[in-house]
Amino acid sequence: MKKFLVIGNPIEHSLSPKLHNYWIKSNNLDGIYGKLEANERDLPELCKLIKKGDLEGLNVTVPFKKTILPFLDILSGNALRTQSVNTISLDKGNLIGNNTDIDGFELSIKKINYDVNGKTILILGAGGVVPSIICALQRMNASKIFLSNRTKKKADHLKELFKEIDIVEWGSLPEFDMIINATTLGLKKNDKFGLDFSQHGKNKLFYDVIYTPFSTEFSEAGNSQDNLNENGFNMFLFQAQKAFNIWHHVEPEINQELITFLKN
Repeated sequence: MKKFLVIGNPIEHSLSPKLHNYWIKSNNLDGIYGKLEANERDLPELCKLIKKGDLEGLNVTVPFKKTILPFLDILSGNALRTQSVNTISLDKGNLIGNNTDIDGFELSIKKINYDVNGKTILILGAGGVVPSIICALQRMNASKIFLSNRTKKKADHLKELFKEIDIVEWGSLPEFDMIINATTLGLKKNDKFGLDFSQHGKNKLFYDVIYTPFSTEFSEAGNSQDNLNENGFNMFLFQAQKAFNIWHHVEPEINQELITFLKN
């Protein structure tokens, strides 16, 4: 039986095992997918397990999308561009780092028929998924991308990777058409941004990368003042679909039955 894992810290909230095991079963594949709350010191051993054949593949989430890089042999084009990996596979003895987050984010935006072309975007956060979001926004021809992070050093590092973005101090909210929460604020019930989202008018798109819990302080702000609101659920589905295809060479179906199953 082929074994797969998603690693992160925290990881308890992840729906990846429920999703991948559903697809494994519905496609009559021999496999099982679990989750592991890992520490950075665990990364070399997990990579060795893939090379030994004890693990078939690995999904990587917060906070390891960048710290996993030194233990991989080859990066795909998207992973190289973003210096961020969320899916690891083995090919001819080499550990391949893939990035399916770019496609996941872009497809989630297209699903809601939102046109990024010419829009001004504000990203909150500078974690492992943010390079993928920036790359996708650039592919969709965003006109301006601002980024703000509680730790400015991390934001400045992203500026080195993407020279076109502008860094703004945490707490400063420039005018935007779309605002993206790519922080972990919202994973815990009492998380607070300390930011006032109410001063920026109507018809803005509030996009929360967090998909569980479904309601956060950020999403509540997005639901106010006739703004549009989208969380990371569709991004989660689409990036997982791409990862599943890398491992199994099958593109699994995303349908209402699956969505109902995951949300129950």
